[in-house]
Amino acid sequence: MFSRVALLFFSSSLLSSAVMSFDANAGIRQYTANAEDSIWQLEKTTRLSCKLNHDIPSYGQAQFMSSASKSKPMSFILDMLIQPEGYDVAAVKSVPPIWMPGVPSKDLANLKLLKQFDGELDSKVSWLMLTELEKGFTPTLYYQDWNNQSDKVLVGLLAVNFKKEYLKFLKCRDELLSYSFEDIAFTVMNYEPNTGELTKASKVRLHKIGEYLKNDPSIESVLISAYTDSYGGRYLNETWSKKRATAIKSYMTELGVEAARVKVEGFGEKRHISSNKTILGRDKNRRVVIQIAKP
Repeated sequence: MFSRVALLFFSSSLLSSAVMSFDANAGIRQYTANAEDSIWQLEKTTRLSCKLNHDIPSYGQAQFMSSASKSKPMSFILDMLIQPEGYDVAAVKSVPPIWMPGVPSKDLANLKLLKQFDGELDSKVSWLMLTELEKGFTPTLYYQDWNNQSDKVLVGLLAVNFKKEYLKFLKCRDELLSYSFEDIAFTVMNYEPNTGELTKASKVRLHKIGEYLKNDPSIESVLISAYTDSYGGRYLNETWSKKRATAIKSYMTELGVEAARVKVEGFGEKRHISSNKTILGRDKNRRVVIQIAKP
């Protein structure tokens, strides 16, 4: 375990190594956590997103984030207390730790600085930065200060205390849903003939919607519209469609969606989308359409 003196030496030496890799004639303003104060923290609320945060004193926060979807993409966001006043590019380098003397810094990428926006990097570079942190290196951003042309700014992400929270982050990401809001916002499901039973594929789809609704409290409204084919009589079909829509509403409210936010409509045999003269056409007409909205 590092002593206080060793930790301070570690931070000081690490920054010195980073500065030496840049222009020696430039004024450098350095922003990085001390080794003893380096905090990485997992932020997780649902199965929809995972965020790994690292505070940078007097500068802001570095954030690695992954969201629910099939690919679960990664992103890096540099949340700055003072956003850029103009447009520039920050060099992203990986600075070696002090126990690797002679190992040079290496270029990772360039980060575009956009006026009044936080910095952001794509999935490929985000993973690259995470692997460098895992090895004990310090991903470091270096750019011209937009408020003081005589200064360069150095922003370092210290690897101290990183690995434990990183493992939690990876486990969190593994548990994310494999689909996003866009994947379930508009859904058409179908019923078996002469029953109130959804088809097997539609049951799977409804389960996915249910899993999403359990994890997203920001749902603003859900509209459930049910339809039948033309067999069975107009009144009976309208009654059946309303019952089917109401049954799905009950399923959603049991998952925590407020009943007032779920509206149901039963159109019976109105608004056909295919011919009722064929089996395939009637299968398409026996449907329920679910539309979900967020603020």
